[in-house]
Amino acid sequence: MRVLGIEGTAWAASAAIFEADDSELRDPSAAASGDHVFIETDAYQPDSGGIHPREAAEHMGEAIPAVVERALEHARERAPDTETGPPIDAVAFSRGPGLGPCLRIVGTAARAVAQRFDVALVGVNHMVAHLEVGRYFSGFSAPICLNASGANAHVLGYRSGRYRVLGETMDTGVGNALDKFTRHVGWSHPGGPKVEDHATRGTYVDLPYVVKGMDFSFSGIMSAAKQATDRGTPVEDVCRGLEETIFAMLTEVAERALSLTDADELVLGGGVGQNERLRSMLAEMCTQRGAEFYAPEPRFLRDNAGMIAILGARMYAAGDTLSIPDSGIDSDFRPDQVEVTWDAGEPVARVGGDADEIQGAEALVRFEGDRVIKERRPRSYRHPKLDERLRSERTRQEARLTSEARRHGVPTPVIYDVDPRDARIVFQRVGQRELRDGLTEERVRAVGRHLAAIHDAGFVHGDPTTRNVRVGEGDPGVFLIDFGLGYYTRDTEDHAMDLHVLDQSLAGTTDDAERLRAAVADAYRTASERDDTVLDRLDAIEDRGRYQ
Repeated sequence: MRVLGIEGTAWAASAAIFEADDSELRDPSAAASGDHVFIETDAYQPDSGGIHPREAAEHMGEAIPAVVERALEHARERAPDTETGPPIDAVAFSRGPGLGPCLRIVGTAARAVAQRFDVALVGVNHMVAHLEVGRYFSGFSAPICLNASGANAHVLGYRSGRYRVLGETMDTGVGNALDKFTRHVGWSHPGGPKVEDHATRGTYVDLPYVVKGMDFSFSGIMSAAKQATDRGTPVEDVCRGLEETIFAMLTEVAERALSLTDADELVLGGGVGQNERLRSMLAEMCTQRGAEFYAPEPRFLRDNAGMIAILGARMYAAGDTLSIPDSGIDSDFRPDQVEVTWDAGEPVARVGGDADEIQGAEALVRFEGDRVIKERRPRSYRHPKLDERLRSERTRQEARLTSEARRHGVPTPVIYDVDPRDARIVFQRVGQRELRDGLTEERVRAVGRHLAAIHDAGFVHGDPTTRNVRVGEGDPGVFLIDFGLGYYTRDTEDHAMDLHVLDQSLAGTTDDAERLRAAVADAYRTASERDDTVLDRLDAIEDRGRYQ
């Protein structure tokens, strides 16, 4: 099979030829053994600042025909029978997300080529292609996928026929965040490689670190970084602080997703994934928790048509094609809108069950009789100063808010001992298992009521996932645990984010997420003192599509 891929979501006018046997497309373990990928790219380079949509579209209009023709010439060289048949079997194109004017040029080119050779047309989601190219070449069966690209940053896992978003950026993509900083200091696009280069000569400086469950935010760290340079902090030091902080956040949320789902495979995608420091952090984290890590070669990490052609070939083999009238672009095409018709491996989130010792997202938990000993052990991927700060702060906050919640009627474990210096807490053992292993409507309703109670009291849990709730029989049968990411706040957005984190964890750990999410909302509405204010904000959060 030979497939032409065309990519052009924002800056890279790219065309590729992917060639593979049908058997390899159906068996990921055979991937790369006989694959052939040719990629031709003409990247848009702005004279100054970031990407200008009009200029990017003009570049796309000039470059796409040329790169497509060079790819087709390569296909003709590879095809022995071009005299009697077309040099390609299908045309795949990036349908979205991206800049509308650029996507329309790509879509027009794809339709023209498909009609010219009378071959099938395949519309590919750009973000799913980023993660699928790594899953394809790795041969992993049920990986967590971290996407770190210019306009996006999110962590996903396959379940129930779609890629589910387990965590995402709450404001801007990781690459765009770095670009905002580099524009502030007068550097040209793209900013990521320049930050990476300057960081090698810098000394770490503290910057804001914002992780909410498996979601994260870059706006505060960008403002602080700009202010630091304006105050005279050497730009090399700020770049070092940016890398150490932003990439530690991405690595932490990836580890939280691995922990939530009990997955032991991680795939990296996206252009920022070319950064050596990010890849080394992710690899070190996976080694520390006994997981496997895979990052594609750089040409498949940056925006490229190779990934479009590879996923397009798999979709074509599954019969997932488009008619010309149905091939319109979608600049807001979400990855969790894509129905997976090809073999995407096994679903994430297996039933866990208690053991005497559990490796959580950031701590080792041991069960000793009626006691639980939790130790936030050093995470070697993080800078030592950052790691020490987070471990100590989170231990103190967990102890404080666990007791505070119980004072407001929410069932939590009794704390027997706290040692912030060693990041160690000894708790009462509660419940028989984690919520993810005993999901019922009654239990998630109890979680909704508990969250309403702590929000009305003026604080958030910070990480209310299906692993951070313990369940048992009797009354009370539902306990909130692990308040390490919690904090005091009466902000409606913060309270809605708590519910958003719970919603995402349900989507990643059960096939019955919608019904259970509705039960949480109904119970929260009944128990909350603020009627639908928080739930209205939750709807707004989930409608933003902020990981586009």
